Amino acid sequence: MSFAAEYSKKLVSADEAVKVIQSGDWVDYGWCVGTVDALDKALARRTDELKDVNLRGGVLCRPLAVMEREDAGEHFTWNSWHMSGIERKYIAKGCAFYAPIRYSELPRYCREVSTPSNVVMFQVAPMDEHGYFNFGPNASHLAALCERARTIIVEVNENMPRCLGGFENGIHISKVDFVVEGENPGIAELGAAAPSEVDKAVAKLIVEQIPNGACLQLGIGGMPNAVGSMIAESDLKDLGVHTEMYVDAFVDIAKAGKITGAYKNVDRYRQAYAFAAGTKKLYDYINDNPELLSAPVDYTNDIRVISSLDNFISINNAVDIDLFGQVGAETSGIKHISGAGGQLDFVLGAYLSKGGKSFICLSSTYKDREGNLQSRIMPTLNTGSVVTDTRCNVHNVVTEYGMVNLKGLSSWQRAEALISIAHPDFRDELIKQAEKMKIWRRSNR
Repeated sequence: MSFAAEYSKKLVSADEAVKVIQSGDWVDYGWCVGTVDALDKALARRTDELKDVNLRGGVLCRPLAVMEREDAGEHFTWNSWHMSGIERKYIAKGCAFYAPIRYSELPRYCREVSTPSNVVMFQVAPMDEHGYFNFGPNASHLAALCERARTIIVEVNENMPRCLGGFENGIHISKVDFVVEGENPGIAELGAAAPSEVDKAVAKLIVEQIPNGACLQLGIGGMPNAVGSMIAESDLKDLGVHTEMYVDAFVDIAKAGKITGAYKNVDRYRQAYAFAAGTKKLYDYINDNPELLSAPVDYTNDIRVISSLDNFISINNAVDIDLFGQVGAETSGIKHISGAGGQLDFVLGAYLSKGGKSFICLSSTYKDREGNLQSRIMPTLNTGSVVTDTRCNVHNVVTEYGMVNLKGLSSWQRAEALISIAHPDFRDELIKQAEKMKIWRRSNR
């Protein structure tokens, strides 16, 4: 049978495909911009028929149809590997929960440990002449999911970019049970806010630390994007990319001629990433671009791979940090914000890299709901806050007031260093609290 004939044989409507889902099933919904669309709407139409269906995915860029009803939680539970703003709203509704894991471990977890998916479904690019559907910018862990699934459904989207150059970045028609031709929605866009003056101040401090030929990883958020924009305008050259998430800033850096990958120890001349999300500018750039390398997250986030790349520069955001040097990047107290992702992997890998540096960046303050200024550098993390990077692993910390290297410092040195980059309005109180915590030396006032 030809690939085209097999495709035709497996082609069904979205409503027909989701009939395989039963009450009590675990259903994987894809990842980020590859989350199903037509299949989601079809499953929503079956809501009254189903109970206790567990859905898995993460980094949602669009609201889910199955979560629109007020009683959605009686039928579906959303289990997220990394939460976006949309998913935080589902937590408030009581129908979504975070699944803590180092993102790099996810493919192995899918293969060996997790409850096997009864159904796996995700958006793909159209089938090529060899019978393969490309995962688009979502290699991540999808291949691993498919290995143990009872049923695999692909939703074809003609707008999905084909992301090449790596491995485990697609699936063959022979392994697919059903093909659904979706409504071809535009790929969800995840734009970054314009950088603030604080973002620019932090970015300037970091860019000064980046040498020519460095290999870059940028996290999600305004500050990493501000760093990327500043790099694009700098005199840096021959940079490489090896990152978890590919963002718009990398496109700007590449188009400015700063990326060659000439000094990468592995994947020379290639930009490696596990998933991508951004604006149309990014999707156009990654489509059929042989310079890019789409790979599973257990490769991109492997500490051994990261550390093998000389002059590795890792740049990530944090919610807050305490005077012990514990970094919280997932929650604020018990309020969930995102997830562990690959931050710790890159913090560890960058430090092990020859010439490598890890940067945790954050604004020194934020305004609470009442409009009051609060410090992100705290005596201790708020009750319930999750520690993303333990104090012994943190390297450089940056605010708009400066940069400090915490690696190897004793408790009083850490407190002194962090207070030196706190907002001036909070420094005296932080010193008082450090004294109470017995991590302050009077000689250092």
